[in-house]
Amino acid sequence: MQAFTDDELQIYRGKDYDLAPGITIHQPTLDEICDYGERAYWSMIYTLTSTSADLKFQLYDMGMDYTKISDFTLFSNLLAPSCCQSETSIITGELDLTKYELAKNEGSEEIVMYDFENDLVITEQLYLKFADILRRMHGLKRNSQLPANEATRQILIEDAREEYERQKETPYVSQLKNLVSALINCPGFKYDHTRVWDMKINAFLDSVKRISKITNATLLLQSGYSGFGINLKEIPEKQLNWLGELD
Repeated sequence: MQAFTDDELQIYRGKDYDLAPGITIHQPTLDEICDYGERAYWSMIYTLTSTSADLKFQLYDMGMDYTKISDFTLFSNLLAPSCCQSETSIITGELDLTKYELAKNEGSEEIVMYDFENDLVITEQLYLKFADILRRMHGLKRNSQLPANEATRQILIEDAREEYERQKETPYVSQLKNLVSALINCPGFKYDHTRVWDMKINAFLDSVKRISKITNATLLLQSGYSGFGINLKEIPEKQLNWLGELD
């Protein structure tokens, strides 16, 4: 799976990202997400970025082997047709994925998504970049889980089914509320309860991890230099370098 690391600074900056003609990715603020509805928002993001490993039992019930379905095939055939423009507009504006149909690219045998009305094309490579940007924007990891054998595949499918049923019975808990509450009460965070809602989602989630990394590094260094704590030589450098990459 290719990672498009050249876009990291643009994603962190939070400006609208012109991915291709007719496809602009808007990065919403916490305020926009709150008004949209947090639960619905995350559901929509997961739909746009799901891999077949995320939908093991659903695909199995449809008679499909999730280990043999590419990200693009899953999206173009099953997910995109259900993505109404009114639901995705917070991310993709006027783009209407329900208008796209499967077609062959001229001059090749490549299967693409084509909007005949607006003459717009989504290739597999373009979708992979789209999904990659959305994942990194929201701090998500691509689910690449593959079974070692058929017995393991069946176990993973049933485990996924059971987890889905458990979650259906569990009341929804906000993913952002506790993070907002924690950060606005953290000495290292520069936004108060009024201004935090103007933060773009990536910058906010980055702040959560960065402040945690700074706090952890500070505690380790204080303990190490106190003469009565840990031995800093035994601590990995990346845990002490609060300027480094976030996990």
